[in-house]
Amino acid sequence: MIHVLIAEDQGMVLGALAALLELEPDIEVVGRARDGREALDLIQTAKPDVVLTDIEMPRMTGLELAAELKRRGSPARVVILTTFARGGYLRRALDAGAAGYLLKDAPAERLAEAVRRVHAGLRAVDPELAAAAWEDADPLTDRERQVLRLAGEGRSSARIAAELHLSEGTVRNYLSEAISKVGAGNRVEAARIARQKGWL
Repeated sequence: MIHVLIAEDQGMVLGALAALLELEPDIEVVGRARDGREALDLIQTAKPDVVLTDIEMPRMTGLELAAELKRRGSPARVVILTTFARGGYLRRALDAGAAGYLLKDAPAERLAEAVRRVHAGLRAVDPELAAAAWEDADPLTDRERQVLRLAGEGRSSARIAAELHLSEGTVRNYLSEAISKVGAGNRVEAARIARQKGWL
């Protein structure tokens, strides 16, 4: 039996995914979480073989969840299930330790197939998306990404500096580097471009 935990913040999608997987004779859903933080807590007790997670969730994203499980040396294998068909997201997911990356509009049978592949120690990634991920490499450092994400949410340099415990000058330098790397004219445009590419 393959034990699966699902992390998805949309209730209807969470229920549908669980129902789909429960139809499989060799898969059992052992936990359902509405965000990454709840999933992390549940993983301790449910001990899933595979964690199926969305990217965008409150409190802790799927990418942060995958990275934290990797950091803890968890044996659970992570499959990212998302609407984001962007190479940048795939690269970040793989860097965070995810073994699979599936799009929500993929055929339903591909879901169980991906769970089985990942459980067997293989990868489950859309080949076209994999090619795109390596053509369009993310130029941002982690800190530039962090600063740009906050700037894209409308925070001022002073507020970002306070939040990240940096000087305002350092924040401006990170923003300037990020703007230059993505070929944008200002911080708002840089954040928009980076988000479109899946780098934020």
